[in-house]
Amino acid sequence: MKSIILVILSLSYVTLLAQNKDKPNVLFIIADDLNTALSGYGHPQCKTPQLDKLAQRGVSFKNMHCQHPLCGPSRASIMTGMYTYSTGVLLNAGLNREIKPEIITLSQAFKNNGYHAARVSKIFHMGIPYDIERGTAGADDPLSWDEAYNLKALEHNAKGELTNWSPKFDGHQKFNGLIAEGNDSDHVDGMAADKAIELLQKLKDRPFFLAVGMIRPHVPLVAPKKYFDLYNQHEMIVPVVPEDDLDDLPQICRNRNTNKKWGVTPESHKGLLEAYYASVSYMDAQVGRILDELDNLDIAKNTIIVFCSDHGYLLGEHHKFQKPHLFEETTRVPFIVHVPWMSTQNGKSTYKITELVDLYPTLTDLANIRAPKELQGNSLLPLLKNTASKQWKKQEAFTTGRSGSASLRTDKWRITMWKHGDGGFELYDKQNDPGEFVNLADKPEYAQIKASLVKRLKQKKKEAGYKDEMYNEGYK
Repeated sequence: MKSIILVILSLSYVTLLAQNKDKPNVLFIIADDLNTALSGYGHPQCKTPQLDKLAQRGVSFKNMHCQHPLCGPSRASIMTGMYTYSTGVLLNAGLNREIKPEIITLSQAFKNNGYHAARVSKIFHMGIPYDIERGTAGADDPLSWDEAYNLKALEHNAKGELTNWSPKFDGHQKFNGLIAEGNDSDHVDGMAADKAIELLQKLKDRPFFLAVGMIRPHVPLVAPKKYFDLYNQHEMIVPVVPEDDLDDLPQICRNRNTNKKWGVTPESHKGLLEAYYASVSYMDAQVGRILDELDNLDIAKNTIIVFCSDHGYLLGEHHKFQKPHLFEETTRVPFIVHVPWMSTQNGKSTYKITELVDLYPTLTDLANIRAPKELQGNSLLPLLKNTASKQWKKQEAFTTGRSGSASLRTDKWRITMWKHGDGGFELYDKQNDPGEFVNLADKPEYAQIKASLVKRLKQKKKEAGYKDEMYNEGYK
């Protein structure tokens, strides 16, 4: 009799595992304006122990690229699985359901298949810091969620030591760093972790898709003092850039967001870096709190975890700052995936070229949900099973930008066009010039390579949804 009971219990356990695998939870965490400054990604100074732990539990994608280095377009692309020309979002805005009524967003696909979809803070575009100061939803998409929570915090108006590390610029995107008083939960990302933990406790017994937006390291660079104490401002390593780095760029992009706009001095540059890394470490700690709660509730074994950023960020590379550029530092992002029933690749990395547009089909694949046919990405499942998989065929990443710009990144090359080609080109040999310092586009000996890459870039634009008439419809 005892053996019969054991058999029944064993069969029940196997059945439960099968059910869990068929309907796993999803925890999607996205940071804002985070480049690859993670210690687990090889950064020499920034400390991210919690994300490093997550990387040991999953797969790190070290050659992941965004679809547009600006919050609104990138997030719309992530949440629809489509390139920006297909979403119609190339500025800081949200989805236009009147123009694109057929769109089913990533969370909506899960919501339509019996999941409870919840949002905490910024997933679609929000204006930072204003939407946080007001506690408003920004350009959110209500149809994507069963419940959504906006957070209200003081941001740079909180008590603490405030410094503008870009003294020449006084707009809302200036590099304000705040060594903040109070504890983690007195500021926005701590609040996000608190709410995420509360939702995990509430939803632990039902399938959920929980999206959590971390605001940092978006300016203002706010973090409690203990995270600044992790760093010595005077030891910060400033990017080394050739003095004439911008001289060979097309005129249309040469002077955009250079230090002439910001006025960052050699000393203030180190203060800026310290503030950026401190805000990254603060964000990292909040991610760790959420992941710990998964373990505390014993639901980690049935929860897919994804961490990423919306795009990269320049911190003085190419004598430029912030995001609206098409260099490696702005297109490349951290991306970590943990799938609890796939442990053979834990702690491994892949340098295969991948795109944020690939997230949507990956999650629907893992959850056995039928994906909309409009998706333009590819499921990362082959690489999750084997980081060196030969089944992964993608050989290029496609990113759009301002001023009619678009870029194609292959293993060996980056080709970028401006104003749909009328504004000039950039061509970089990624193997011999990984810093993208020498533009080869106008050198006769590279004319054939350039022509081939430009042809492919124009083909990719059309595959991504670009039509010639868009040139006169605000897609310039």
